[in-house]
Amino acid sequence: MQLAYHRIWMNLLCFALTLILLHGASRERASGHDDVVKIGAIFTLKSINGQVSKIAIQAAEKDVNSDPRILGGRKLSITIHDSNFNGFLSIMGALKFLMRDTVAIIGPQTSVMAHVLSHLVNELHVPLLSFTALDPTLTPLQYPYFVQTAPSDQFQMTAVADMISYYGWREVIAVFSDDDQSRNGITVLGDKLAAKRCKLSYKAALPPDPTATPRDVTSQLVNIMSMEARVIVLHTYANTGLLVFDVAKKLGMMSKGYVWIATAWLSTVLDSTSVSLPSNTSNSIQGVLTLRPHTPQSRKKEAFISRWKHISNGTIGLNPYGLYAYDSVWMIAQALRLFYDQNGTISFSNNTNLSGTREETLDLGALSVFDGGKQLLDNILRINMTGLTGPIQFGSDRSPPHPSYDILNVITSGYRRIGYWSNYSGLSVINPEKLLAKPANRSISSQHLNHVIWPGNTIEKPRGWVFPNNGRQLRIGVPKRVSYRDMVSQINGTNAVQGYCIDIFLAAIKLLPYAVQYKFILFGNGLQNPSYYDLVNMVASDVFDAAIGDIAIVTDRTRIVDFTQPYIESGLVVVAPVKKLKSSAWAFLRPFTPMMWGVTAFFFLLVGAVVWILEHRTNDEFRGPPKEQIVTVLCFIFVCCCRFSFSTMFFAHRENTVSPLGRVVLIIWLFVVLIINSSYTASLTSILTVQQLSSPITGINSLISSSERIGYQVGSFAANYLTEELNIPKHRLYSLGSPEEYADALEKGTVAAVVDERPYVELFLSNHCKFSIRGQDFTKSGWGFAFPRDSPLAIDMSTAILTLSENGELQRIHEKWLSKRTCGFHSSENEQLQFNSFRGLFLICGITCVLALLIYFFTMLRQFSKKSPQKAGPSNRCTSRSARIQTFLHFVDEKEEKKLKRKLEDISSNNYSREYRLRSISKRVQVDISQEAPSS
Repeated sequence: MQLAYHRIWMNLLCFALTLILLHGASRERASGHDDVVKIGAIFTLKSINGQVSKIAIQAAEKDVNSDPRILGGRKLSITIHDSNFNGFLSIMGALKFLMRDTVAIIGPQTSVMAHVLSHLVNELHVPLLSFTALDPTLTPLQYPYFVQTAPSDQFQMTAVADMISYYGWREVIAVFSDDDQSRNGITVLGDKLAAKRCKLSYKAALPPDPTATPRDVTSQLVNIMSMEARVIVLHTYANTGLLVFDVAKKLGMMSKGYVWIATAWLSTVLDSTSVSLPSNTSNSIQGVLTLRPHTPQSRKKEAFISRWKHISNGTIGLNPYGLYAYDSVWMIAQALRLFYDQNGTISFSNNTNLSGTREETLDLGALSVFDGGKQLLDNILRINMTGLTGPIQFGSDRSPPHPSYDILNVITSGYRRIGYWSNYSGLSVINPEKLLAKPANRSISSQHLNHVIWPGNTIEKPRGWVFPNNGRQLRIGVPKRVSYRDMVSQINGTNAVQGYCIDIFLAAIKLLPYAVQYKFILFGNGLQNPSYYDLVNMVASDVFDAAIGDIAIVTDRTRIVDFTQPYIESGLVVVAPVKKLKSSAWAFLRPFTPMMWGVTAFFFLLVGAVVWILEHRTNDEFRGPPKEQIVTVLCFIFVCCCRFSFSTMFFAHRENTVSPLGRVVLIIWLFVVLIINSSYTASLTSILTVQQLSSPITGINSLISSSERIGYQVGSFAANYLTEELNIPKHRLYSLGSPEEYADALEKGTVAAVVDERPYVELFLSNHCKFSIRGQDFTKSGWGFAFPRDSPLAIDMSTAILTLSENGELQRIHEKWLSKRTCGFHSSENEQLQFNSFRGLFLICGITCVLALLIYFFTMLRQFSKKSPQKAGPSNRCTSRSARIQTFLHFVDEKEEKKLKRKLEDISSNNYSREYRLRSISKRVQVDISQEAPSS
């Protein structure tokens, strides 16, 4: 912050000194001609981009002036001012241009000066175009007359973040020059990484380019070597950047395991170096990844590249910023052409805000306003042309259309392109222009890059981090348990720690693709189980590098540490004393809950009533006095159900139903009876053949509603959960330290129940069959290993645990330590069949009954209306509605004669045919006897 204030005051001092130097000549204006349009350019000509830009701008000026159609015979006059890495000289150059009727300025080269000069051009309405000052904070809202003609660093940092996410790295170190452009670019990088769940773990600021010294660089790189992250993003300029790589090479930081990503400055060096780099510099950048602004291939670009050696005399190579410099001149020329077509004129007037400001040594009124500046700026922003860099136009935020970058990998022979990045399609090995013709696809599966040769001349992707402090042994905290030692901290004869959790940790460590040095440190006094909250806090406070054991993954702990994938499921359960249930005379009622019995009885009556309604008019068996009908219906349904139980559903069964609707209802009901009967039989068999347990405690809810004391294991999170989440008073809780204390407290009635995690309870019950789990798990969690926040080792260990689960090793370890005999008791309430299990069946049956009644009702209405149609006479209108209803009910209640007669005829015909068959048979018998008599 102090350095930033210092730079601001220095800039203001430079500005004031410049105005003082200009005093006395402020009114002097360069004599210009209407046929000459003046443009200024500010660059550091000793830099690579300055040299390339000067040649490209002069070539563009010559090409524009060679075509009189562009400016209608007028000529461009571009003056290049050398700022020589000096902000003071940049301000002087800008003021010199603004005093000489300059209509536009190309530059400055750095974002620091762009911030300063933008205030000047905003006041004097002179467009300022730059393709190298790419600070993302140079927004059009604050600096309306500043235009970035190349993609800003916001897109470059997005590309870097996508690359880091693509390779799966999580922590990044940034090395940058402490100026506006580099600092703000790194800020954007941090935001983009955070959006991808990555982070900048350290920011190493170097003095502004080119003032950084080897000592400054060495100091920062030595700090970085002691850190965990090994992915380094270098965002600076050519002089400082090459110095960083030289020092890193000497410190051994260009070896295997490191990842270096340099921003576009390195590709600029590679493209523009006319001869090969010095051997020491070339060796220090092997394996580095860098970005280069992507420019599509075109005939115009190829023609300019072929001209470059001639116009540059072979002094420097062409880089993309030379193409942007050339296009910037043409943008101004095309905007001026449109300006003149709009009858615009080049004129300047005094600034009313400054004309009255006249001090002893300052006369700001000499600075005049470009009257057509706003019009020229609008023409620039509306431009739509194709240049050497491809299509040129600006979006609503003044960004180029679909900015993209080449991703380069530096190798011994130079560099090779491994892919592209664009804001349209992300990372790809396909040319961005081809992808623009397809729908945008930013899915993970569509992101691809070719293989990379990393530092150390290896193709194996670095993991991006190492253990801190030069790979010292990890301090692994292990709880020193007093009870349940098989879980984690059983100590064998050689004083080595062993147990279920230890075996899982050792098996996972073996699957890591790198060696890990570690040592176990027991945590606890050995007299009672330690507090697991204290253990996790010691990981968060860097006392331990990790903690392994039976550590439950709960909310309070996940706030301060990172856990691995759970390696065993867990959850709190209730354990209570139980007694064996003896068989009784009413054991047959146990399979169903009271509600299930009630619903079954209700549907028994409902189906009987529906069948009676549907059969009453057509079936003689359903007619007679009301008392007899009630008995008939009940007997009918009962007999059908009993007969159905001993017969198949559709073949060996005949019901005395006549109406089709009655038969449909009866079939659905018999299907329901089939399911209920089968379930009842299975449940009753289980109840009568397996020992049953009962207890007044049925689960956590019954325990909460009581006032009994509750036991819990010392060190477990159960106590906090019971008090904070379930609001159980602390005086009801009773701490227990071992399985023996569990059994003693439950037998003596000291506690009504014990609440603990399921793995412990299962081990406890393997030796204590007088107790049982009551109800279900009322929390869902698991056990995992704890690591500091954002530790990459936690991610790798999670992957290893998943591998153990897939290959069966996790189950084998579980069987080795935790598979014990269990008591073969079952809770009686778990065996009862609940209504919810059959709700769908009863719903289908109920809907069928309702639909059958509706169909029957509408059928009766239609028959009634045909039999007794309502007349239109006024006397009939006076007929009461109740009389009509009574007539309808009488109609429904009366017997249907036609069907009855048809049934009688069918019965008589059946009897006649039976008698006819008997007569024919008897005649045949008599004939046979008469034929056999003579022979005898």
